[in-house]
Amino acid sequence: ITTAYELACSGHQITVLERRGAAAEETSFANAGLVAPGLPARFIGRLFANRAALRLGLPLSTSEMAWLWNSYRSGRADAHLARRARLQSLAIYSRERLHQITSDLKLEYERSDGHLVLLRTEKDSRRLQPELKQLREAGVAFQELDPSQTRKIETALNPDAPLFGAIHVPDDEVGNCRQFALLLKNESQAMGVKFEFNTHVSKVLPTEGVALGVVGEEAARAFDAVVMCAGLDSACLLGPLGLKIGLAGVHGYSVSASIRESLNAPRSVVTDEHFQVSISRLGKRLRVSGAAELGGSKVKKDGTTLATLYQVLNHWFPGAVNLSSGVQEWKGTRAMLPDGPPIVGASGIAGLWLNLGHGANGWGLSCGSARVLADLISGRVPELDCNGLALEQPIT
Repeated sequence: ITTAYELACSGHQITVLERRGAAAEETSFANAGLVAPGLPARFIGRLFANRAALRLGLPLSTSEMAWLWNSYRSGRADAHLARRARLQSLAIYSRERLHQITSDLKLEYERSDGHLVLLRTEKDSRRLQPELKQLREAGVAFQELDPSQTRKIETALNPDAPLFGAIHVPDDEVGNCRQFALLLKNESQAMGVKFEFNTHVSKVLPTEGVALGVVGEEAARAFDAVVMCAGLDSACLLGPLGLKIGLAGVHGYSVSASIRESLNAPRSVVTDEHFQVSISRLGKRLRVSGAAELGGSKVKKDGTTLATLYQVLNHWFPGAVNLSSGVQEWKGTRAMLPDGPPIVGASGIAGLWLNLGHGANGWGLSCGSARVLADLISGRVPELDCNGLALEQPIT
């Protein structure tokens, strides 16, 4: 939706083909909502450093095992910090664009400012130091807090919960991704963007321009250009064209419940560094999100993983939500590349462009990625240096 909006702003005629019956029904439906250029989602770097954040579901496919190995190699490579820097630059640029769109269109959605990363132990603090060093070098504002300072910022924290300290990133924020997407869809429609829901694209045909095969239609649809934003299924559509994209579906979970006592709920968003679980305040609800689950079922929810979310919530904010009714348990699949940054740019096939592989950072990177791609398609030089976002960046 951000891509459609930015292309419409650049004067293009846009049609969005969506297999679901409405917008934001998959990975954007109930995610954490964290927009964190300060500490962007760190699953790639943490999969092997913290087993509490990773679960392997069975069976694992051959491609998933290859992805896991490439992730391991990527985390150890000398280029890891450079990739993290590129990801952070895109995240900062994307947040600026998000704020500009929100202001220009006067969009009102659930959001709040500030992010606390809670450290249970000194070990958690030590593990985070290389990333804090990178934040200092990038000029990102943050503060290391002791337990007393932490509880002054987030007064609702359980006073009996052991706490070593926290990292406070005041410029990070949390927002309702689905609400934003639905609002921006309406704005895009008002600009002339055409949305076709319940429309399942089955194949991409490189012709003069690009043609798309649609389930239930005999003739392919021809377009001057196509942008692939199909999440995990992008790899299935691109494979027959000779484009091998190393995407894997890393499942994430969330639990959403209404706030029972406002004074016992966080004011914005906190992240438990050890378990990599975020607790976000979204209006009158709390959303507890986390887990990186590779393999297994895309639909069946793992009871142990859900139990961890409830455990973390009760550890930090006991009694904050009503768990007796209206609780939403959700599992979503994030299309993740093994090395971190997404692929944004040309595919190498005339007329076919890519905007995919954002993984757990999709909400935080969406506006910036869309603006970069719209500039490239329109023949303009993007404001952001796109080095490292092109398809031709391999893992070595």
